[in-house]
Order: sequence, then C-alpha cells, then structure tokens
Amino acid sequence: MNIIITGASRGIGYELVKLFAKKSGNRIIAISRNKEKLIQLRQESLSYNSGSEVLPFVCDLNDAVAVKSIPEFVSEHLKEVDVLINNAGAIVNKPFAEITESDLQYVYGVNVFAVVRLIQSLLPSMNFEQRSHVVNISSMGGFQGSAKFPGLSAYSSSKAALACLTECLAEEFKEKNIAFNCLALGAAQTEMLEEAFPGYKAPLTASEMAEFIMSFSLDGQKYLNGKIIPVSMSTP
Repeated sequence: MNIIITGASRGIGYELVKLFAKKSGNRIIAISRNKEKLIQLRQESLSYNSGSEVLPFVCDLNDAVAVKSIPEFVSEHLKEVDVLINNAGAIVNKPFAEITESDLQYVYGVNVFAVVRLIQSLLPSMNFEQRSHVVNISSMGGFQGSAKFPGLSAYSSSKAALACLTECLAEEFKEKNIAFNCLALGAAQTEMLEEAFPGYKAPLTASEMAEFIMSFSLDGQKYLNGKIIPVSMSTP
C-alpha cells in the first residue's frame, strides 16, 4: 500500500505514519516542513519495524512553488498513490476584530489552498484501478450545526471550506474511481488543540485518533464517497 501523509512531524500525522509503518509492505511518504522531526519519525518507525519504509519529504505546503516538487518525488518512489491523507493544518486563535488578511492567508493557505494544489498535482499518480482514497482532515469546528468557539473563525471557516471541497471533488471524480471523504475530528490531545484550548484535556490521544483514521483510510472508500463524517466523543 502506498500512502502519503501531510503534517507528519507532530500530533496525529506523526502517529499515523508510525501506525502505517508497522506493517511491512506499506510505503509512506511523510511530508512536513520540519526535517529534524521527519528524520526522528523515520528512525522511530524503524525501531518498531526494521522493514518499514518511511520516505521523508521536507516541504512547506503553503509554498506553491515547493509543492510542485512533490509529484516528481512521488513518481520516483511510488508506482501509484493508494491513500492520500491531507492532515496538515494551521490555526490562528484571536478575536475576529483582530484577524488580519495575513492571518487568513496563512490559515486558508495551509488548510484549503495547499490541499487543492497537492490533490491537483497528484491526480496523475492515483490508482484508478483499485480506487485511491483521499481523506481530508477537517474539524468539528467546521461541521455545520456543531458548537463554535470565539477566536476560531478563521480556522473553523477554513475547515468548513475543506469539507465542501471534498463533496465537490467526490462528485467530479466519481467516474475516475477516486474516492474523497472528509473526517471532521473532535478533540484529540495534540499541540494544535493546546493552541486552541489551552489546558483542555481531550478524551482521545493523538494515537487513538490516528488508529481510527488509518482504518478509515484503508476501507472507508469501499462504502463511502463524498461524505463529511464527524469523529467526536460528543454530539454537535
């Protein structure tokens, strides 16, 4: 199985790579800006499974030029892409009246525009025979009808945009045998959660949430396409 995971240097992305790496035969391209953490992740994965294949790729997804280098790296190491997990995310926590255009460009750049660029660039590498699965990681903050919180208007609205994008792509590519689904995650204990809600104790660890995402990314496309799925311990 060939897997690409963004935002792999911390939190859920880091745990996802380790989980996939435990099974020999999986080849995982782990993408992040943080070279040191990617090296650490590869070494840690090898300690769990000496046959693991974690391929680190350093890239700032907010850099449109840098993203253009990803397809070449993918074509050199993977025959095709079976699973793409768009996990990388950015957050700004500040009152709406204080949010700047730069803040919006940063949050939407990572959470929406980077996803668009990456999917577009990888379309030729998708596995059309076995049905590639693109899993976009959104948030309950962007899930219609869920509780919203002050200070997170930029983050939550960007995640809502990602959810709608997922629905659009599922419809557009259903005849090309590519599935697109979106997981709207509730609270898991990550660095990003601490940025949004300092001191809050989440009901799930990053590793526990990663286990669900891994399972869904491998099998969800057999039953679902274009769905926005809340993954939360509480009701909206």
